Amino acid sequence: MNHVKLAGEIHAMNPASADGVPHISVCVCTYRRPALLKRLLNELIRQDTGGLFTYSIVVADNDEARSAETTVEELHAVCTVSIVYCIEPRRNIALARNKVVAHAEGEYVAFIDDDEFPSPEWLLKLFRTCNEYKVDGVLGPVKRHFDQTPPAWFRKSRIYDRAANPTGQLVDWKEARTGNVLLRRRVIAEEAAPFRPEFRAGEDQDFFRRKIEAGFVFIWSADAVVFETIPPARWKRSYILRKAALQGATAALQPNCGVISIVKSVVAVPLYLAISPFVLLLGQHRFMALMVKICDHSGKLLMLMGINPIREEYVSE
Repeated sequence: MNHVKLAGEIHAMNPASADGVPHISVCVCTYRRPALLKRLLNELIRQDTGGLFTYSIVVADNDEARSAETTVEELHAVCTVSIVYCIEPRRNIALARNKVVAHAEGEYVAFIDDDEFPSPEWLLKLFRTCNEYKVDGVLGPVKRHFDQTPPAWFRKSRIYDRAANPTGQLVDWKEARTGNVLLRRRVIAEEAAPFRPEFRAGEDQDFFRRKIEAGFVFIWSADAVVFETIPPARWKRSYILRKAALQGATAALQPNCGVISIVKSVVAVPLYLAISPFVLLLGQHRFMALMVKICDHSGKLLMLMGINPIREEYVSE
């Protein structure tokens, strides 16, 4: 039986199994990436559960034009997994995450981004690790994936590289992301809006920081892998540097942005600018890595001075 539901119908059927088998809601926020979303959904509907749990998918479209709706509907003909489609018309990633969480059901909630796709046993490995270690949540590695060959300098750079830590290692909130994570329902049960909309980026780091401070425990699972597609538009230097400036601006909102952090940025910007011509001689990959640091620190300082360096909600391709 195929199940594609609009958000208004979500309470018509509880997807959790009647026999008490745990249920996972896989949450996806999307914004104008229909091709990448299609790849993701096609991989999600083929997840191996090992008979240990059931799962459904919730898609929150952050585009008021409903650009993801057709993609979700196309899955109806081949999908045996329940899918809920909902809209968050206000362009803000935190609001989109809150919307998708509001429509999630079951004892567990998983997050994966619309430009990613999982390995076949992704959910199963997260679930097993969570229960084996008896923790509140598990994060997995995100590896870069290219459909087209990028420039040599980009491949040599560490831009978009994510943390890959051993299974069982505790998660530091500075490395935490919602691109690959499974949470027990209790982590979000007390909050109607667990993600704070003042964060236009880094809202997931803010979420994990607050949860860790509240006593929740999160660990890594080294083999629960997902792959992030890096399209040519994200190889552009302008995109990379604007993204870095936005990350710096949102870092200014974090409570660890104190005097020491500010002084480091004040010192770093002129120092890095001074050495940048010499770093350029070492190669484009090193030069761009330095420029990312300059934009990150600059974005933080500008935001602290009341100047927003990136005005749009998303730095889009």
